[in-house]
Amino acid sequence: MTAELVRGQNHPLDRTRVEIRVAAGGPVVAGITLGDEQGRLSGVEAVAHPGAPRRTGIEVPRQAAAEHRIAVDLDALSAAVHRVSVLLALPTGIGGLTAFGAAAAPSVTVTGLDGTGIARYTITGLGAESAVVAVELYRRQGTWKVRAVGQGYADGLPAMLRDQGLPQAAELAAEIEEAVGRGQARAVPAPAPLAAGRSERPGAGPAAPPAQDRPSPAPATAADGPAPTGTGTGAGTGSAAGPGAGAGAKAAAGAKAGDLPPAPADGGPIDYRHPRRRSTPAPAAPAPSAVRPAGTPPSAAGPTAPDGSPLPVAGDAAGWSMDERLYNQVWGMFEDLARSVAAYRSAADFAESRLEQELDRALADPRHRLGTAGEDARATARDKHATLVTQARAALDRDLAQLMAESEVVEPALPPAFARWDNPVWQGYHVPAERPMALRLGDLHLPEVLDLRIPMLVRLPLERGLWIDSGPDSYARGGPGPERDIGRRELPGALTDGPPDESELRRLAMESAVAIAARLLAIHPAGDFAVQVIDPGGAAAPALAPLVESGALPAFPLPGAKGVTAVLEELTRRVELVQMAVRHRAADSLPADLDTAEQLLIVHDFPHGFDDRALTRLRYLADEGPAVGVHLMLVADRVQSREYGPVLDPLWRSLLRITPVPDAHLADPWVGHAWTYEPPLAPKGSQVVRQVLGRLAAARKAS
Repeated sequence: MTAELVRGQNHPLDRTRVEIRVAAGGPVVAGITLGDEQGRLSGVEAVAHPGAPRRTGIEVPRQAAAEHRIAVDLDALSAAVHRVSVLLALPTGIGGLTAFGAAAAPSVTVTGLDGTGIARYTITGLGAESAVVAVELYRRQGTWKVRAVGQGYADGLPAMLRDQGLPQAAELAAEIEEAVGRGQARAVPAPAPLAAGRSERPGAGPAAPPAQDRPSPAPATAADGPAPTGTGTGAGTGSAAGPGAGAGAKAAAGAKAGDLPPAPADGGPIDYRHPRRRSTPAPAAPAPSAVRPAGTPPSAAGPTAPDGSPLPVAGDAAGWSMDERLYNQVWGMFEDLARSVAAYRSAADFAESRLEQELDRALADPRHRLGTAGEDARATARDKHATLVTQARAALDRDLAQLMAESEVVEPALPPAFARWDNPVWQGYHVPAERPMALRLGDLHLPEVLDLRIPMLVRLPLERGLWIDSGPDSYARGGPGPERDIGRRELPGALTDGPPDESELRRLAMESAVAIAARLLAIHPAGDFAVQVIDPGGAAAPALAPLVESGALPAFPLPGAKGVTAVLEELTRRVELVQMAVRHRAADSLPADLDTAEQLLIVHDFPHGFDDRALTRLRYLADEGPAVGVHLMLVADRVQSREYGPVLDPLWRSLLRITPVPDAHLADPWVGHAWTYEPPLAPKGSQVVRQVLGRLAAARKAS
């Protein structure tokens, strides 16, 4: 739970790599000072600011904005640093605020890298101050704490820096103002207020898949993922979503229009910059007279299109590593697509309701029911409807063009954990030295743009198990026919002639389970992840062959109740022993024969072969296992399992349902779109899974 601090209060930090998230009522400049035990600065090199955003262990934003994320690695700081102070200042010369008291009180939240809140401080009581020391992280007896400071300065940056013992305070303040001025065009406006009931989240938190089978947006905060941000353009869509549109749709359209610059009316270049994805901006174009002489190297302004507009860049997001930047960028693409489509649907719904109202008015007058006057009224109403829909679609197409261009550069740059099986990155696969931050669990898309697939990334370690629905009803619950058929034709390894029958669905479900298990094995260091399988009927042997041949699975699972009992007893013992070791901090006392690698338990054709005792143990593993590295994946037909009554309902609710064929059953918690999910199967006839497992087996033998 996030601790709410008041001025002067402190709170311990349980980690040394944190993010500091700032939210203000207008654009502010954020910086960090690194002080000694008395808080004194050694020089200008002890200040991280927009003109020098990176210091050892520190990275601050390069521009003024209403929201900031500051990265801090306390372990990387010099031993002489005892105080890390967060500075906020109002920029001058961009028409913004001149005093903090003229806007909503700024707030600062210290979080973990996964978005978990540690402490929050809302800086109240500010008046004429234009600079403030918000919070400080300080070292005390070898541990770090955070203290709410809230010390304001009416004389601005120079006074604040001078108070920390910096002789060059005035010069550095001028340098900071100059750096902010260079980024004036990039200043991010305050975010549009969210509608009642809409979720609010930090800029980039841990990603979780969308909620399942949810008919409407979740009314509470989305705890596992970030809220939507805007994409490129969409002013036309926002203007179309006028009176008569639904509250949720208007919120999506209004927030989009508020976050973004208006679309070029003449259809000019698309602005590829994302307001909440931090990137290094390209330098301003030279004046016409400053022509580059022949033979002079081109400017390092970054890639541009033939018309001079900036092109999307892979990794254009905040993060400590390229993997984290790509992860945040993919999640941002998901948000952008959700918002753009929500705005389009809102505009289309408004146009439809307006058409119905105008037709009703035309028919309400008996004089217009017959004759040319009535025809003219109906034609005018239809023309207005067509114009509104065309404008909304044009705005959506601009957004989709941006996202398609971004996807084309992001997809090839993804690491193995995030990449599809047909990505060339797997051809150069080597066993990693550490576990990645997330896993690609499949793809997501919407019917408005079938060609744009957004990777569905989930954070590792898995916090909830998976359920692969092998029942025929899972396919029947899919999206509209044309969308489902197109998705099925493009799905690697799926059938192309008619809907799959029950046996084919079971085969595809187990292939999906093996593909996910192989990916989990491949993205972990050798020996750090293991797979166990329960297959009472012995029907999963063909799908399990790659795992057995590579040695990832020592042998095919024992059939019948004996095999079920043996695996469940072993994993239950592991969970109980590790829990006791963690509780008593006695990891060294674990038995030598205990496999401490993370475990994935695949249960095929569940609940066939399970008695009451086995069901109780499985429920225990589902509840207690993830915290100590035991994860569950069920392959089952939910409809057939209903004969066991409500005893299994808590188990089903705890798992994330995915399907072996494209199915529109996942709903995001912000705008409630029904996203079509596609499983992560390898291309038909490809040997990539066997090749990757073979390299992993060789590395395991060599270690």
